Amino acid sequence: MTERASTPTIPAQVRPRLERLITDEATRSDIATLMESGPDPEGAWERLIPILEADLGVARDPTLLRRACALAGASRPLSQAVARHPSLLAGIAPGTTIPLQVQAALASIAADDMAGVTDMPTATAHFSDAIDRIVEGALEMARVEVAARHPEATDLPFSVVAMGKWGAQELNYASDIDLIFVHDVVGDDDNASRAAALALASRLLSILSTATSDGPGLAVDAALRPEGSMGPLSRSIDGYTRYYAQWGEAWELQALLKARPALGDPELGDRFAAVAAAAVWEVGLDVDALRSIRRLKERSEQEARPADIKRSRGGIRDIEFSVQLLQLVHGRLDPELRQRGTLAALDALAELGFLETEDHVRLGAAYRFLRDLEHRIQLWDLRQTHDLPQDRDRRNQIGRSMGLTTDPAAELDQRLADVRSIVRDVHERLYFRPILDALVGSPSARLGVEQAGIRLEALGFKDVVAAQRALADLTSGLSRRSRAMHQVLPLMLDWLSLTPDPDLGLAQLRIVLANTPDHAALVTLLQVNPLAGERLCRLLGSSRLIGDLIDRIPEFIPRLADDRLLGDIRERDAEIQRLLGLLEARPDHDARVGTVRRFARRRKLRIAARDILGEVDTVATLAALTDTADAAVTGGLIIASEGDPAGFGVIAMGKWGGGELSYGSDLDLMYVFDDDSRREDAQRIATELSRVLSEPSRHGKAYTLDADLRPEGRKGPLARSIEGYRRYYQEWAEPWELLALIKARPAAGDPKLGSSFTGAIGDSVWRQELPVEFLRSIRAIKARVEKERIPTGEDPDYHLKLGRGSISDVEFLTQLLQLRHGGRIANLRVPGTLHALDRLREHEVLPAEDVSVLEEAYRFCTTARLRLHLQVGRAVDSLPTDPDALRSLASFLGFDRPSALRDEYRRVTRRSRQVFERHFYE
Repeated sequence: MTERASTPTIPAQVRPRLERLITDEATRSDIATLMESGPDPEGAWERLIPILEADLGVARDPTLLRRACALAGASRPLSQAVARHPSLLAGIAPGTTIPLQVQAALASIAADDMAGVTDMPTATAHFSDAIDRIVEGALEMARVEVAARHPEATDLPFSVVAMGKWGAQELNYASDIDLIFVHDVVGDDDNASRAAALALASRLLSILSTATSDGPGLAVDAALRPEGSMGPLSRSIDGYTRYYAQWGEAWELQALLKARPALGDPELGDRFAAVAAAAVWEVGLDVDALRSIRRLKERSEQEARPADIKRSRGGIRDIEFSVQLLQLVHGRLDPELRQRGTLAALDALAELGFLETEDHVRLGAAYRFLRDLEHRIQLWDLRQTHDLPQDRDRRNQIGRSMGLTTDPAAELDQRLADVRSIVRDVHERLYFRPILDALVGSPSARLGVEQAGIRLEALGFKDVVAAQRALADLTSGLSRRSRAMHQVLPLMLDWLSLTPDPDLGLAQLRIVLANTPDHAALVTLLQVNPLAGERLCRLLGSSRLIGDLIDRIPEFIPRLADDRLLGDIRERDAEIQRLLGLLEARPDHDARVGTVRRFARRRKLRIAARDILGEVDTVATLAALTDTADAAVTGGLIIASEGDPAGFGVIAMGKWGGGELSYGSDLDLMYVFDDDSRREDAQRIATELSRVLSEPSRHGKAYTLDADLRPEGRKGPLARSIEGYRRYYQEWAEPWELLALIKARPAAGDPKLGSSFTGAIGDSVWRQELPVEFLRSIRAIKARVEKERIPTGEDPDYHLKLGRGSISDVEFLTQLLQLRHGGRIANLRVPGTLHALDRLREHEVLPAEDVSVLEEAYRFCTTARLRLHLQVGRAVDSLPTDPDALRSLASFLGFDRPSALRDEYRRVTRRSRQVFERHFYE
């Protein structure tokens, strides 16, 4: 048996009245169904019956009946008005009074809204249009009345500019209508025209706001005019132009976003719109204006009651102010953002990439919900309130009207809490975006891409033509949804102008963006944290090496926004374990090679970025680069040895061994194995390791391995046994080879074998006394290096590595003193130059003041070499002779002029050379 649908209930107290009015049971049932689905069935019946009693024809017209039932459940004043004048349901006012005209508009529009026939945006647009017509009629009435005293009023060009929600055509049902008035001059009599305009404006306000026996008039607010209630009601176009140019405040510019010439002289209205547009978009906000808008919002929020769904945290104002601030900042350069309505502006912001899709959807849904809720609150008594009622029965009614059925009040409270939380979260991310502050504070960003291009020379770009071409290429490649990136580019020009080489930075930025077809992620990053963009520009304008690395590793860019990620450079052992873990997950040989090489590049990129951004000193950079090489060689050895490097070891030499590796240094090394039975296998592993790390590949090169410091150099075997090394260094080693062994350090492979190697060479290196011939040989080698090793074309007077008093002097002296005294002072047996200098001072081998001089020269020259490599993308050992290159390097190193850099080089190396000569030849 099929269950019959339950018959809708008609309350006992109204049934007799309804039956007397409507004899047809089916019609009564239809009415009961409409009433039962409403928010306040019991109370609505008491409000509906008088309407039907006033005009029974309402029950016979489905549209009018639906509207009557909707209003009976949603609004007590409108129900009473319709009971007096049923024609209001059809949108027809039975008279010409303003209250009746407003009621007619509300009765039809709000009823369709509450019944779900139209949605909130459509309803508010219709109501705004209705107010346009009502005010237009009132204006004609006022003009006739005023003309008796001011004849000029008859022909006076006069316009009413709708502001606020009326201007945006999203007017509330119980809201003020915000407006301002503008007039022009009739003939040559400014005073008469002004007097007529003031009289016309005053009379119009009076007609609109005067209550009659039909009800209250419109609430009209003209306080948004210049000088507020203290200013004249109407101004001329020239008056508005002067005011906004000289005294317009930030909140007034914000208000002009919604200004709409609604009625009156259309040509005059268009002229006012042009004045408003110039005030908002041509001048725009500055940093102080941005702060003042935020302070205004904060004060409004602090004064709001918790129940206020408009002004309190997570309310309507959060959405409106977020949208308007984004419009004010970005709309200067993008006319498509100049929308009056909140939802239209949200759509435009999302379409052009200024708002993430998720935030767009969430804010749009929240705005509709809050405005729907606001309308239901206001319609009940047609009162301008934004407070959610505390009465639970009333919240139940509102909840039911919004489709909540189980426990409407509780569901409404929870839904509102969720919406407020979402709105507040998005608001705080949008409204306080640092990019907004950066954009309004940037002269170039406020000019736009085309105008900013003109400023390139003033910004410090040398090749202006090339820079303009790069900028044009960057902007022409951006999609419509990348408009946000289009606006950020001028700001990035400002950031690039502060770097050592703006031209290089722009050229490299062009490459980075060209290889990133979807700019959405980068735009989002810059909007949330412009520090990332500023840092990106700083890196690209400082270093060609960084540009090359970032081009291959674009996913690094988001790290620039997070100091924790940017500084994620672990110590040696932790990095080795991380790399070995990655290798375990990649069984394919080619993939494993790529893993090691990408690991080295990514880590080098983070180290270089940290170096340029001044996060660490030179010593930490050298150590981090050394640790990177240790990890890469360890990983490469795992691949070369097929997972088992037992009995094989890699000995780091030179700067790698000393923990002083630079960005482009080769890896000086030697290979060792434990006994002769492994000779053939060791040669194979050594050869394969070179392939893994150095052989050309689609994965890029990691390192160049240099084994020329091994016994007999290139003529000797690539790898030797421990016993072979012991015999060679005891019987045939040259003094320079023993000097080189000071930096020998087991770096990868079998750790026991590494320890055995260190022990095997110890007696050869660390002697109780050095023969005179040994000292003469080392000094002769040093003299030959000074005379012969500086390449042609490099400036010997400013050579950072081999010049007098530079790195070579410090290293030779330090190592010679280590050899002379290390036999009796074991604490001197350390591979690093700066560590060794500390020990020489500690044991008073060198006076403390001399050590300080050597350390200063070593640090200065090493830092300059590091920065030079970063700057040009390859190893360079002398200060540039090209003036522009020298200027860039000087700026990179913090000197205000190139001559200051050269002066500092001469100062530190002159003192260092004096110490060197005093101790090296003693």
